[in-house]
Amino acid sequence: MGIRLGCIADDSTGATDLGNNLVRAGMRVVQLIDVPPLGAAGQVDADAVVIALKSRTVPAADAVEASLRALAWLRSAGAEQIYFKYCSTFDSTPAGNIGPVTEALMEAVGADFTIATPAFPDNGRTVFKGHLFVGDVLLSESGMRHHPLTPMTDPNLVSVLGAQTRRPVGLIDHVVVAGGVEAIRARIHELREEGSGIAIVDAVSNDDLLTLGAAVKGLPLVTAGSGLAIGLPANWGLTPSRAAEQLPPTGGYRAIVSGSVSDATNHQVQEFLRSGRPAFNVDPVRIAAGEDVAAQALTFAESHLVEGPVLVYSTEAPDTVRAVQGRLGAAEAGELVERTLARVARGLVDHGVRRLIVAGGETSGAVVQALGITELRIGPQIETGVPWCAAALPDGDTLHITLKSGNFGSPDFFTAAFEEAS
Repeated sequence: MGIRLGCIADDSTGATDLGNNLVRAGMRVVQLIDVPPLGAAGQVDADAVVIALKSRTVPAADAVEASLRALAWLRSAGAEQIYFKYCSTFDSTPAGNIGPVTEALMEAVGADFTIATPAFPDNGRTVFKGHLFVGDVLLSESGMRHHPLTPMTDPNLVSVLGAQTRRPVGLIDHVVVAGGVEAIRARIHELREEGSGIAIVDAVSNDDLLTLGAAVKGLPLVTAGSGLAIGLPANWGLTPSRAAEQLPPTGGYRAIVSGSVSDATNHQVQEFLRSGRPAFNVDPVRIAAGEDVAAQALTFAESHLVEGPVLVYSTEAPDTVRAVQGRLGAAEAGELVERTLARVARGLVDHGVRRLIVAGGETSGAVVQALGITELRIGPQIETGVPWCAAALPDGDTLHITLKSGNFGSPDFFTAAFEEAS
């Protein structure tokens, strides 16, 4: 049997976040790192496949090309519905990449209409009257306004998406959603008649997402954050099951590699430091000066791994990040850190780390590439939106790895996650 749901995620942490919600709703999920050869489509045993790209902040044309390759693979594997997954904070710029990728996928599958909602109420992301809230504040008042690559200063998603697409963008508001499945379908018909090709959908609760999930049954393409995933497996008669999240066991050392600059991850780093556990700060200025910071970090980590989890991080406050970017340039600073942390992660695994947390979407993409990981089995949830995953290593061992979105997790996540795994 072919896969039921084929998913395209614009980064690695978003892919595991999506897989986590699908698993919790009863789907067996495999995450693929980038697009495999077309001939490998029959080798995946899962209800849903999530292909993790690194397309969130690349040029729009590159994001479109990668997404269309992923679509071709998923359709060859028999996917009945396509899900384009982006961040719950709608990370993008006026040039894309959410709009251009959505339009390209619509054209490729022959869809004249789709929906868009980054809502994930369990993690404090809600959409009301087309405006995105992060917790109790508008997106434009959250820490995302300082994001170094995709600063989000407009909370009106109809406006944000409208700037990125040629198709008119409409709204399915909370009143319609409260009216149920048929009310949503009637509004979709109305918007189609008016010429809209995409609609932002309000959602302030899980019930809203469950209703929306049922309403979009049969649409060839849906676009959303990971929240909508809770409402889709039921369309194939699937229900929550512990069997869907089982992973092979593992042991070994524990470590964290963090490159995110988000507020949530900053709090997690600070909590880890306050606990007195061993941590090494990766400074991009020292890397740019020619120091072998990766080797220094590995020497430090290897001397402390027997004590418990070790943190290697390059997570700083917004003012510090801006100062470093001013000296090195935003792109160069980011690439220096990613390459260094990826090398550190490779060294940690070589030294016996078998439970690894990676924080930050760009960092996660670099780490899985450095480790040569091509496939992850999605396992149990640690906290909302963050699961443990399993990857087979070349030596036959199993690596448990968590790819955590920078915006997710409680302040004690870096230690609580290992307690969950023990």
